[in-house]
Amino acid sequence: MNFNDIYLNGIDGVTGRYLVDPFSPSGAVAAARGKPPDRDQAGWLGHLRGILLSPFLGLPRGIDPTDVTRSGWGVVFARNTPDNIRRAIEPLLAHRHGQVPASRCKVLEYTMGRSLKDWLKTYGVSTGTVDPTKVPYYLMLVGGPESIPFEFQYLLDIEYAVGRLAFDDAEGYQSYAESVVNYETASAVANAREVVYWAPRHAADPATQMSLDSLVSPLFGGTPPGDGREAEAPVAGELGYTSSALTARDATRDRLLGLLHPGARGSTPAFLFTASHGVGWPKGHANQVPAQGALLCQDWPGSGPVRPGHYLSASDVTDDASVHGLVAFHFACYGAGTLAFDPFLMDRDGGPRPVAERPFIAALPKRLLSHPRGGALAVLGHIDRAWGFSIRPRGLGPQIVPFRNLIGRVLAGEPVGHATKDFSEKYASLSASLLDALDKSRPGERLDEVDLAWAWVERNDAQNYIVLGDPAVRIRVDLLRPTPVPGSPGGVSP
Repeated sequence: MNFNDIYLNGIDGVTGRYLVDPFSPSGAVAAARGKPPDRDQAGWLGHLRGILLSPFLGLPRGIDPTDVTRSGWGVVFARNTPDNIRRAIEPLLAHRHGQVPASRCKVLEYTMGRSLKDWLKTYGVSTGTVDPTKVPYYLMLVGGPESIPFEFQYLLDIEYAVGRLAFDDAEGYQSYAESVVNYETASAVANAREVVYWAPRHAADPATQMSLDSLVSPLFGGTPPGDGREAEAPVAGELGYTSSALTARDATRDRLLGLLHPGARGSTPAFLFTASHGVGWPKGHANQVPAQGALLCQDWPGSGPVRPGHYLSASDVTDDASVHGLVAFHFACYGAGTLAFDPFLMDRDGGPRPVAERPFIAALPKRLLSHPRGGALAVLGHIDRAWGFSIRPRGLGPQIVPFRNLIGRVLAGEPVGHATKDFSEKYASLSASLLDALDKSRPGERLDEVDLAWAWVERNDAQNYIVLGDPAVRIRVDLLRPTPVPGSPGGVSP
């Protein structure tokens, strides 16, 4: 495997080729230099680095960010949100109003075109300070990216715990709202105290080899001591969960479907982590909206066109599936959504490359969240390509602490929106450093070209993880069932 070239996850559903051809660090440097540094944003991100390392994350001292009743909860509607959608999520709003004091439970509004700084100013807050009596820490955006842009979400998410609801109709919003209320008020849940990892590994494919060997394997099995570092136990075992891994030849479509349709097995895992290629389709293709970000399975032979039996998409999650209470993380290209234009790999002379007719949320997480038998609590994923090689920077072993910490926080029962804080910290830190490195007016030593390229890749990867769902949801750790008996679809794969 060539660790010097940069591979992005994502396979073209028509050709079976990489969506973006592997490129050298010099190519990344050219793209990184394509946009001059924003000094105001560099200063803000640099200021946030220190705040994100503090235990209170910009909240008033003494307020635990995991305590939603103190840190606050709010819903952010796009100004043009239809009344039927506002009514559809009333069950969830009423439920949160019963949990969070009125002074910290807010209904806010976003107008298209407003910058984050201006939007916060509307409510009497500046960047770098979280006042839950004005803008709560937990914020649920309601509406698709055509009314509340992805860019607003990932900038807001640096300081706040942010999630998004975006469905095709009011019924989807209502189904999710009622599902969360039912889960949080139930006396029993159907989920097992179990984590399942699922990761294909295709021959001659550095992207899936990297994501399995350097991400999933150490998350599942822990890491041995070496090079001056201590051994790390599997994060699931540390928190009293059992875990299983469906990897390489076992990461088939049928095995993944079996986790979502457990049947006689009875229980759905509390947490599902998938690492694979996401399937992408050309702009205007009939499959782009219904299948963009579908999870490419081991069934794909590793080359040639992608067939429906090679991937798992929203249409494969039938009405008899059992996903209520699940938290899923899809490490896959376009696993959470798609932007209209490629934000990173630009033709600096010709302008940004169009990717889709409009930005949109991926269909698979929408299906999981709004399932008629009870939806998933949250789905985490990328709104662009997943930059798998960011987990192994030049000259270093796997750098997966943000993933370990996220999984650990979710399994411990912390709110899902807060669990992503390490990615926010990493994004802020790398962005500030990258902007400084690209600012020729600043004194001091410069990063060499390769280090600059890897900083750009790591920043891009950290930026685009988003939460779909209410960011305040959490696993009911007190009610999880024992793990299913041996012989279930889970199991350890080589």
